[in-house]
Amino acid sequence: MKNDRFLTVILVVIALLVVVSLSLFFIRQDSATYLAEDTPSSIVHNYILAIEKGEYERAYGYLAEKELKPSYAEFEQNFLFYDNNTGYQIGETAIAGNTASVEVTIMEGSGGFLFERHYDYVENAGLSKENGEWKIVQMPYNYWSWEWYTEE
Repeated sequence: MKNDRFLTVILVVIALLVVVSLSLFFIRQDSATYLAEDTPSSIVHNYILAIEKGEYERAYGYLAEKELKPSYAEFEQNFLFYDNNTGYQIGETAIAGNTASVEVTIMEGSGGFLFERHYDYVENAGLSKENGEWKIVQMPYNYWSWEWYTEE
């Protein structure tokens, strides 16, 4: 009898932890907000957030007006089947004149529920200043297509 109660208590505690974890996950996901667009890191944050929210016109507005910029249709097509299975963390920013580099850590998960693996890798976002505003010229793979702004 004691073992049954002990097992029941453990199962109830586990169930409560799962419910709390899922609740926090969904609450945090909806609470992401746009930042003031005055620094390279805030532009990178806003660009990624716009993609995650499906606000592709806003995300497209953060791209630099340079040769080989994708059309809006090409840009949107790249994200139509976007899988929001990644997280990101904005790191250090280095500014040199009218160019900036922002460190972005991408956190990806793979595998099943119990045996999920996390892969973190660091890449840099590249920005340039156009008419006093920071614009993106390069982003990590999940948020970018290799042929944008590059010669094939």
